[in-house]
Amino acid sequence: MIELDELKIDGKSAVGIKVIMPDAPPLIMIRASKGVLFCGYLNPDAADNFGLAAAIVRGVSTVDEALEKPVVHATKKAEEMGIKIGMSGRDALRLFLQ
Repeated sequence: MIELDELKIDGKSAVGIKVIMPDAPPLIMIRASKGVLFCGYLNPDAADNFGLAAAIVRGVSTVDEALEKPVVHATKKAEEMGIKIGMSGRDALRLFLQ
């Protein structure tokens, strides 16, 4: 099962995606115009190799939790956009929406 939520952050749109996994926590992703906020399922090395602007939060099971949790990893491209370890997922998403 996949759940989609349209999010509005400072008047800009993003899409929250929740994929229910069998016998495991859900995969959570929020897609913005310039980057992606992921749960811990993302492989940070692969994201860096692809040049993806991505930030990772952990311990989430909903899109709302992903917005509140601190960023624990950011790809090089995300860091260039101002994403910092410890900032909230919401603040990272704001930068991905600029």
